Amino acid sequence: MLLEGKRILVTGVLTDRSIAFAAAREAQRAGAEVVLTGYGRFRRMTARAARQLPDAAEVLELDASRDDDFIRLGEEVESRFGTIDGALHAIAWAPPGLLRHGFFAGDREEAVRSFEVSAYSYKRLAETLAPLMPGGGSLVALTFAPQIAWPGYDWMGVLKAALEAINRYLASHLGRARIRANVLASGPIRSVASEVFGRFDILCDAWEAQAPLGWDSNDPTPIGRVACLLLSDWADSMTGGIVHADGGYHALARPADWNFATSEGQLESLLTPAGGGWR
Repeated sequence: MLLEGKRILVTGVLTDRSIAFAAAREAQRAGAEVVLTGYGRFRRMTARAARQLPDAAEVLELDASRDDDFIRLGEEVESRFGTIDGALHAIAWAPPGLLRHGFFAGDREEAVRSFEVSAYSYKRLAETLAPLMPGGGSLVALTFAPQIAWPGYDWMGVLKAALEAINRYLASHLGRARIRANVLASGPIRSVASEVFGRFDILCDAWEAQAPLGWDSNDPTPIGRVACLLLSDWADSMTGGIVHADGGYHALARPADWNFATSEGQLESLLTPAGGGWR
């Protein structure tokens, strides 16, 4: 029971296909009390997913673009639980103009709004919950293969880079309060969020073909388990880092090839068996 007696806040759950859902489910299995956040019209989807957990979880309102919602979230968490032990930041958003039309698409307003939701919100979440962690705690944020400029990922890659920088500063400023901050870099998972990336299936195919430990792009459970480890006291010496849960794909030299592959034909050619193995 790795998280027995812990209270964990999980953001970003939309369906049972998401990494955030897997983390919430595995946290409950590890003994934690879990509360979710949702917002606006999507809150009903979060509530539906919450009922699919081993123990139905409460859903609190949080629109990551609204400071008032963060203030209200802190008040609600304090009134319901008093203190909290950890939180998973799984919030990311960018409009189609930044994601589907190439890196030079989109305007300043869209980029600023996307930064506020996808990166700055991590700082606001930490700022909100830190006073409710008097004995220390753990913050975990999700990213994807941060070392590569992936075809089609474009602005979301930029936003995740900002998130990772924010994580380092959170670790620096919150360490004396015994609050840890780490980023969890996952392999690709086919989820509602991934559907906005036109080439995502090709990335999934590459991972499944080449990850040293193998990879199932339909199963976020392994990533959820690593999130639970980072949220637990077993990771009490870890902060400011990027932890990979991607089947080992990040350790290969091959991902650099993808930076120069600009068409689906080129990408698919990387998956062609060569000399009895994979290129």
